[in-house]
Amino acid sequence: MITRHLLDAALARSPAQALFRRRSRRRLTVLAYHAVTDARRFERQLDLIARVGRPVALDGVLAAAAGERELPPAALLVTFDDGDRSVLEVALPLLRERGIPAVVFVVAGFLDGDAPPWWREAEGLAATGGTCSALPGRAGRHLVTALKRLPDEERRRALAELRSTAGGAAPPEPQLRSEDLATLEAAGMEIGSHTLSHPCLPRCPDATVAEEIEGAHARLTAALGRPPRAFAYPNGDHDPRAEALLARLGYRAAFLFDHRPQPLPLTMPLRISRVRVNSSTEHDRFRIILSGLHPALHHAMGRA
Repeated sequence: MITRHLLDAALARSPAQALFRRRSRRRLTVLAYHAVTDARRFERQLDLIARVGRPVALDGVLAAAAGERELPPAALLVTFDDGDRSVLEVALPLLRERGIPAVVFVVAGFLDGDAPPWWREAEGLAATGGTCSALPGRAGRHLVTALKRLPDEERRRALAELRSTAGGAAPPEPQLRSEDLATLEAAGMEIGSHTLSHPCLPRCPDATVAEEIEGAHARLTAALGRPPRAFAYPNGDHDPRAEALLARLGYRAAFLFDHRPQPLPLTMPLRISRVRVNSSTEHDRFRIILSGLHPALHHAMGRA
């Protein structure tokens, strides 16, 4: 751990960081957050974003993709996956104070509910003794990773087995309410789709892909009073069937989770790259993520 911190500090002050900072001015950096668990670090990250980048709204990205206008140098888009309540309660006030727009990709089937997302439910069930024969001995993040690799029907069966063998139900987690979406949008956060229940689409049959995208589209259209314009692939997994359906439904942008800055011009707006980041990411690591240095090293080392 100490070695990693020292390496991040050295890279953040290296000539390579300066070089990648210059390169980043010719790219779009799309930050992919999830829940905001560390408000103090997140606030410091936003201050750095405002200082070294040019935060843009989804409108600017869509206009650039359509060839209507260019993005500014060092353009940066902030996004959040899953629609965790912390985006409303923690991130929103901090973004609004700084005038930074964002996109929130909501799992439509979670709206108005109190059940935890299936991956956190799986961790909780395993912690209380839940087991599944397909993945013996797995728990925590290792269990979730393994579940994501299963064909979707097997993942659902594994979850049902975890529920039936656990010592109790996973604790409730209040989710966003439909009326919260209007609050987010009024404060500068656009709402996008993240499917109906967040399966890994490449592991789903054709009918499930259609149900997940069309069902989420209908529910979000009803909640927003207009159709969503942007989509984030669950787990960042691009699926050509999903892309074709998104195009038919009129989506103008769809986002990956591939830990890459997005080259310009935007030639494939339904496959826009994003870089992965957390609110708990430490300052030097965040600096080299923003510049593109960390993503370049990450992929050079053969990491997914």
